[in-house]
Amino acid sequence: MQTRKIIIDCDPGIDDTLALNLAIQSPEVEVVALTIVCGNVPVEIGVDNAFKCLERLGRLDIPVYAGAAQPLKKTFVSAQDTHGMDGLGDSHIPRQTTTKAAEQSAADFLATTFKAPCDISIIALGPLTNIATALTLNAQLGANCARFVSMGGTYKSHGNCSPVAEFNYWSDPEAALAVYEHLNQKIEMIGLDVTREIVFTPTLLAYCQRINPEVGDYLAAITQFYFDFHWQYEHIIGCVINDPLAVAYFIDPTLCQGFESYTTVETTGISIGQTLVDRFDFWHRPINSLILTEVDTNRFFEQFLTVVLNAQASIIKTDLKKLR
Repeated sequence: MQTRKIIIDCDPGIDDTLALNLAIQSPEVEVVALTIVCGNVPVEIGVDNAFKCLERLGRLDIPVYAGAAQPLKKTFVSAQDTHGMDGLGDSHIPRQTTTKAAEQSAADFLATTFKAPCDISIIALGPLTNIATALTLNAQLGANCARFVSMGGTYKSHGNCSPVAEFNYWSDPEAALAVYEHLNQKIEMIGLDVTREIVFTPTLLAYCQRINPEVGDYLAAITQFYFDFHWQYEHIIGCVINDPLAVAYFIDPTLCQGFESYTTVETTGISIGQTLVDRFDFWHRPINSLILTEVDTNRFFEQFLTVVLNAQASIIKTDLKKLR
């Protein structure tokens, strides 16, 4: 099995942290670095949360690069109402070390890493500010990376911070627009159409606590706030964990199906942050995206729980048939 190298650009909140746990523990990928952007939380809290994850997994060998503290133009608005003031559901998990972010900025690191074609891919789990900034330093960044997966946007599903916009692209629409217009690499868009199908329920949480009590209690500590938020605002018993799907899909692209299209992003007015997906080629523009619209939810949870719980795949698969 060939291990694929990835850089994860993220804004660690709750679901980013779950995605990092999946990526770092998956044998199919090698996490080369984490680049942190403001989004769910201010960038300094995101850096701390990245290190909390690395400390817990014993992977402080993975470098962390601090990135943008503000969107390109828009005023920064966090999602701490969704993720808690500490970004981890107000679990107040302490840092275990004093390890700091690398001196080089996230944008500089990305621009330098992709100066020439390489076998490293980018999985972007937050606003695209770091990527857009890096593109101004190295216009060939996208062409030189192996794949580019972005958790963001929506096609037919409604938004999660406005009627039409998903949070990551709404947070920095100018950055999202710049990336879609200038990346020169097909953007594999894991949007709300598929992530809304990934609901981590109290039943699954209880199952995790039975299979691996240490991991289960950790998941309970960081997701209870998320459960409460989803019940209050969407009447969902459970929480939508968007970001792990982007990692799982990168590892196994057969998890999701979709179509290729030209896509752009609105930057003004009441529809700011909306992804405009030209599925039927009205504008006759070059294809720049793969829009994922269908997901095999059962297979996702088989993959996610097997890795995160360090469990046997056959046991997880059998048990999930009874639980879901």
